[in-house]
Amino acid sequence: MQQAISLLALNQLIRETLDVHLEPSYWIVAEIGELKQAGQGHAYLDLVEKQGNQIAAKVRANIWAYSYRTIAGKFQATTGQSLRAGMKILAQATVTFHELYGISLNIKDIDPNFTLGERARIRQEIIDRLSREGMMELNKRFSLPTVPQKIAVISSASAAGYGDFVNQIEHNRFGYKVAHNLYQATLQGTDAAATIIAAFQKIEADQSKEKYDIIVLIRGGGAQLDLDCFDDYGLAITIAKSSLPVLTGIGHERDETIADLVSHTKMKTPTAVAEFILSGFRDFEDRLNLWTKNLSRFAGQMLIQEDRKVLDLENRLKNLVRFNLGKNGEKLVFFERRIQSSYQNQIKISTLSLVNLSQNLSKSWRNYLEKENRKLELLEKDMIKSDPNTFFEKGYTRSEINGIPIHKTVPEKGQELKTFSKNRVLSSTINEIKDYGK
Repeated sequence: MQQAISLLALNQLIRETLDVHLEPSYWIVAEIGELKQAGQGHAYLDLVEKQGNQIAAKVRANIWAYSYRTIAGKFQATTGQSLRAGMKILAQATVTFHELYGISLNIKDIDPNFTLGERARIRQEIIDRLSREGMMELNKRFSLPTVPQKIAVISSASAAGYGDFVNQIEHNRFGYKVAHNLYQATLQGTDAAATIIAAFQKIEADQSKEKYDIIVLIRGGGAQLDLDCFDDYGLAITIAKSSLPVLTGIGHERDETIADLVSHTKMKTPTAVAEFILSGFRDFEDRLNLWTKNLSRFAGQMLIQEDRKVLDLENRLKNLVRFNLGKNGEKLVFFERRIQSSYQNQIKISTLSLVNLSQNLSKSWRNYLEKENRKLELLEKDMIKSDPNTFFEKGYTRSEINGIPIHKTVPEKGQELKTFSKNRVLSSTINEIKDYGK
């Protein structure tokens, strides 16, 4: 059985072995999982290596205060950003083993160019992927509205670039009025891309009510690595698939972000975006003024031409009227003579007709009166014959029983009978009734 040793002895053996067999330092590629700065100025890190979303390796590391000041300053000057968690770095480190604290790395240097290069590599991979997927030109399919009246702005209310944009839009020298609504987002850090995507989603949800013409994504400058969120694949897809044209003004001079590449139109600064929008207004106004001038000039020319046509037609009409008046005057004289002649003949004919009608009427009236007189004489004779006195003159009488003619009643014995003659009324009593003629 091997002789047992103490834990301290084992750890001392491990340290001695590592000191003998390891190189004085190594350049390693790792991601900063966590970084803390102590009060004394030292920096304590967790370095990790990931395979997908899983951590495959992890080790503690430190940068002593003196080295950290130099390393952090150089990194800041080169990249424009401070060391932070999530960055992939190339670091020169020595391996140390402490009997109490175990194995760790002591970082001697960090190459900032590697971080920039790694960022460029990842960025190019995203660009290649977007190109394969047909996303680079997708948002450019839209036609920019001639005069965008309502704009959705994605930015931070506290961002200087947003203030510049609003000031430029609202106080433009032409007095144009442009409605704009801010959709708040974080513009740097690990959560920036997610908040910008959420702002795009909110705009899409509001579009049916708000009716935006374009979307403007603005930031207003910053360090190169501060703009990493604008190289995010998910954000690029969101911009490319937006239902509205997207204009960017992120505010950097040295490079384009992927958000710039997939957007419809990119400008360097928020102020430049505002100027670009206003230039559309100005261009439209200039074209409108030009159209107005051309229309006025064309209308003037048309009026002159039409005046000439009207004058020509007026002269032609006057000549035609004079000709027709002369021609029709002759016709009128001719027709007047014909009418006078026809009228005189008609008067003669009508006069003869009236004479004949008068004679015929007189003759007809005489015949008619004679005929009616004869009728009256006959009627007079008939009336005389029908007069009861005529019968009474001849000796006839009329008898009644109770006021009813005797021939219209059935007489009975004892009834009173009245008999009428010309000058008398006789009353008698019926004593006997005899029928005859049967």
